[in-house]
Amino acid sequence: MANNRTFSTFASALITVAMNWTDRLIGLISMIVLARLLVPDDFGIIAMAALVMAFADVILNLGVHVPLIQNQDATNEHYDTAWTIRLIQTVVSTIALFLLAPAAAEFFDDARVEPVLQVLAFSLVIGGLENIGTVDFQKKMQFGAEFKYKFLRRFLGFLVIMICAMVLRTYWALVIGMIAERVITVILSYVMSPMRPRLAISRFREIFGVSQWMLLYNIGRYLNLKLHRIIVGRWESAGVLGAYTIAGDIAQLPTSELISPINRALFPSFAKVKTSEKKLKRQFLLAQGVQTLVAVPAAVGLALVAAEAVPFMLGQKWLSAVPFVQVLALINIAQALSTSGFYVLLAVGKTRINAVFVWLQVVMFGGLAFTSIIDRNAIELSYLLFGVSLAALWIQFWLVTRHVPLLGISDILRESARPLVAALAMTAALRSLPEFIVSANVTVLLVAKVAIGAIVYVGTLFALWHALGRPAGAENYIIEKTRGIWRPILSRLSRA
Repeated sequence: MANNRTFSTFASALITVAMNWTDRLIGLISMIVLARLLVPDDFGIIAMAALVMAFADVILNLGVHVPLIQNQDATNEHYDTAWTIRLIQTVVSTIALFLLAPAAAEFFDDARVEPVLQVLAFSLVIGGLENIGTVDFQKKMQFGAEFKYKFLRRFLGFLVIMICAMVLRTYWALVIGMIAERVITVILSYVMSPMRPRLAISRFREIFGVSQWMLLYNIGRYLNLKLHRIIVGRWESAGVLGAYTIAGDIAQLPTSELISPINRALFPSFAKVKTSEKKLKRQFLLAQGVQTLVAVPAAVGLALVAAEAVPFMLGQKWLSAVPFVQVLALINIAQALSTSGFYVLLAVGKTRINAVFVWLQVVMFGGLAFTSIIDRNAIELSYLLFGVSLAALWIQFWLVTRHVPLLGISDILRESARPLVAALAMTAALRSLPEFIVSANVTVLLVAKVAIGAIVYVGTLFALWHALGRPAGAENYIIEKTRGIWRPILSRLSRA
């Protein structure tokens, strides 16, 4: 039974990874095309508006899906109440955003932000109409249905925004695309889920009891993830913010799209084993090991090839984004590796600790940003964010060990050691490439770096694993599950 559950979790993770890769691939193609049709200044205007819109959205976001997932016996009354709360929140957010648009334009010192915000404000209330029944895709681990749902809304939204960009050639194409995707999402949610939510508040106390801490966490998380962009928008021009924003999106590609889907699949699994100390420890260490094995080389590798990847993907006009990509990619290591700890604490009911922890990061970064950076430039701010992210990762590991019995810091470090050493070997190899490779054109150099980096990392990782006696961990887990997937396929092919 345990093996079947493990495989189910692994298979669900694979489906979710594929879902997010598909979603991100569409987003990547969209970003590349738009980057060649538009200019950094266009992206900067949208980035400014999006930062304000996200804050208006999150400041009233009660995270009503969390209590629905935690409560295995949730009734229709729970779902109706959660949907009603979210709808009220989005209506208030829309009104607030519309009224605050002039102040936001003044804050960023760019009048173009005001009309963009006022139009985008209505996308929030449109999103509030989404069918709450789609929460069951995650709760019941129906990742195939969630894959279809996310793919369709993303792909249809992509078509709209591409057409608008080719016709308009301005930042308004992005505005129209964002609204269109919200409308498409609402329509699909009712097509794909049989639930028909109604206005109700009968379970308000139960939902709000958990959600009030999720609200505090969500506001803190928003500031933790976006405060650096808000500061850049205040200190620098729209063009610099545009480059910084694109750099951040590129930097997230190799980590968030590999790690976040795994965590999304593991959250319900953590909740199921939370009453067993041994199982919870084993599940967490396995998740952490797989995350480290994937996130570290992906982020380090991107930082090492940024000088070639940016002009190859976006063109020469985006070269100013290269140094930002190099630093932000490394920051994403810490952020990616902290997510499993968040989900474990959430699964065992420590929502308050997650909220306090994320606010601690905000205070650390915000305080240092306004007291230690004299020149007020984006690159120094990104270095500061990197340091704070590393410190926060260590603190979070300590918090997890305090609330997951039998787990120690040494256990976490042991799972991380081999990938870290292999990543150092990969870095050394790419830093010492022969001249005939370094002097090649951008495309050849990029392909060479990716291939050499992958070979050195994988080779070093498994050499260390074998040298240490092939201990149980991420390497062994991935090999076993890969064999489990390929053996039936090969068997069928041999019989054909």
